[in-house]
Amino acid sequence: MFLWIAEQLGFPGVLNLFRYITFRAGAATATALFLGLLIGPKFIGWLRVRQGKGQPIREDGPQSHLAKRGTPTMGGLMILTCVTVAMLLWMDFSNRYLWACLFITVGFGLIGFLDDYDKVTKRSHKGVSGKARLLAEFVVAGIGCWVITYGAGTELYIPFYRGPVVDLGPFYILFAAFIVVGAGNAVNLTDGLDGLATMPVIIASLAFLVIAYLVGNVVFSRYLGIPHVLGAGDLTVLCSAIIGAGLAFLWFNAPPAAVFMGDTGSLALGGALGAIAVATQHEIVLGIIGGLFVLEALSVIIQVFFYKRTGRRVFKMAPIHHHFEQMGWSEPTVVIRFWIISFVLALAGLSTLKLR
Repeated sequence: MFLWIAEQLGFPGVLNLFRYITFRAGAATATALFLGLLIGPKFIGWLRVRQGKGQPIREDGPQSHLAKRGTPTMGGLMILTCVTVAMLLWMDFSNRYLWACLFITVGFGLIGFLDDYDKVTKRSHKGVSGKARLLAEFVVAGIGCWVITYGAGTELYIPFYRGPVVDLGPFYILFAAFIVVGAGNAVNLTDGLDGLATMPVIIASLAFLVIAYLVGNVVFSRYLGIPHVLGAGDLTVLCSAIIGAGLAFLWFNAPPAAVFMGDTGSLALGGALGAIAVATQHEIVLGIIGGLFVLEALSVIIQVFFYKRTGRRVFKMAPIHHHFEQMGWSEPTVVIRFWIISFVLALAGLSTLKLR
């Protein structure tokens, strides 16, 4: 909105700052952060009153988690509010990448909200059926990815290789939708401990902030041998808004958590990361930067696959963060060590920008 106002006024004086992506990105972070800290206490209080007993806790999960009964969920609504407000204030309204990514973020958040609402009202951890949820996710991701790729390239790029590997043509939308849905559910599976998913999402957003800026700059993209996507630089505003909203939420989600983000937040944030990766044509790099999310998802797939065929478990409990809890690691130990892993993987993903 501020950029549009400045454009109408011809960017006089100090309003010329709104031309710069870096200024708007910083402003988006500050807006989302301060808004989250401002509304957080009253918002959490409202959730606590509305939900009563809070999020249902699985009886077959770690016994230490039973103490978390009564903690409200759907904190992702606060994240979505902060991100959306910051975006509407500082985004370029003419940028279709931003609208498409915001559509996927809010759409996935709505799907997660319906799932959380079903769990809270029915006092069950099952929620909406998996098939219905996946179908809705693919519809939202498909529409968003179609907007992202409309009139743009459909080539696939891989790390350590200069130039596109293959042009997927019309199949690219299906591939892109799979990336977005996979990212959303991977972050959702990671969100099992206080603060575990929030900081890795912030770290991944920081990494993609750098990638989006470089991809959107023709000089830097040519120098690094990465695809140049005109207009992708404005995705730094979305990344910055996620960082600010994530930090504000972490203030209340730090152990012991006063609120859980729920599927509302985890699906939305994962979908946002997937959409940004598609828009910047760094889908495979997302698998490196978000390697922690991939590991969490794989641990569940492996556990289910082997248990159904052999009756034996590969891990003491899945997702894998529960495995380490069962090994005797305290919850803060698991969380902080996973944060470190996430940071190292983000650096590894960024290193692929030059090693081509």
